[in-house]
Amino acid sequence: MSPRIQSGVLKTLAMWAVLSVPLCAGALSFSNRYRSPRNPERPVRKSTRLIVLHTTEAGARSSLNKLSERGEAHYCIDEKGVVHRIVDRNREAFHAGRSMWCGREECDGHSIGIEVVGFHDKPVTLAQLDAIRDLVAILKKEYGLKDTQVVCHSHVAYGAPNKWQRKNHRGRKRCGMLFAMPSVRQRLNLKSKPAYDPDVRAGRLVVGDPYLEKILYGNVDTMSGRLGRNVAPEPKKFLTSFFSKKSPDRQNEPERENYYEKPKAVSGKKLKTATAASKKPSGMSARWVSSSVPKTLRDLEDRRRFMEVGVLGKRMSPYGVVGKNWNAKSTFYYSRGKVVRGDRLDPKKVSPGTRVFIRR
Repeated sequence: MSPRIQSGVLKTLAMWAVLSVPLCAGALSFSNRYRSPRNPERPVRKSTRLIVLHTTEAGARSSLNKLSERGEAHYCIDEKGVVHRIVDRNREAFHAGRSMWCGREECDGHSIGIEVVGFHDKPVTLAQLDAIRDLVAILKKEYGLKDTQVVCHSHVAYGAPNKWQRKNHRGRKRCGMLFAMPSVRQRLNLKSKPAYDPDVRAGRLVVGDPYLEKILYGNVDTMSGRLGRNVAPEPKKFLTSFFSKKSPDRQNEPERENYYEKPKAVSGKKLKTATAASKKPSGMSARWVSSSVPKTLRDLEDRRRFMEVGVLGKRMSPYGVVGKNWNAKSTFYYSRGKVVRGDRLDPKKVSPGTRVFIRR
């Protein structure tokens, strides 16, 4: 065997050693199917001070493809509890974006990122909770980390000054915020969490999202009694999945994933006849979706259609709550008995205490 071939074989064996030891023990189920092609170009991480928990804000298939393609996490845990290895755990994954913790910026350089398939305001499955618990326990032991060093993406993400916030501010992301809630951390066998924001206390950042601050450092727990839902079956027919463009700080806006049933071709004549008769053509399935605009608070509190994302205050602007979608048609503001759509909102006339909702 030539020295060149021998060197290549040794490198391959070393790579698989890193991937499989010691994280193959216990009841955890691992998969290398989505291992990122970005691995060779990522530098070896100099230190590990944090484990950062994320929520994908999208379904498993599209999330795993995106994370793998861009190398944006070390692990991703799907709804069945399978742990997918993305970036080798000793290398840097671009998962935290613009971030700071205890005065250290660019948390990618000293943290491990774990993505969990799901949403920041919805419970994850018991299988996922068990997998997170076991994986975090292994990583804590390996790197000598404490419970307080297991944080959410929303703990470390921060926003730059803009027209709504004059200073660097905490509250750029609500990603993974459920992992700061008492009932969830108890299920993950994490007995403590950060008691305060070290960067806000030191004056490096200001609070940009008061509601998020209450979740991260208070006892607000919207997951209590909601943990343990069943795994939702994968949709049979996938039409489109789209993500917002990558921002300059390597962090994406929340992703959305749409599923539809494949449409069936129907002639215009049949469709016209069916519409006139208020009947559908034979063999054609149709579902009529209401596009009515909410008119009351009761409409907005329908969780099947809308999600409350925050409350406006003296230091919390529409942009600070919703971001670039503050004036979108899918954003709604409720105050003093009135509902105002985002594209009709005058930001100069909003009052503190206005509740903000977005269409699901």
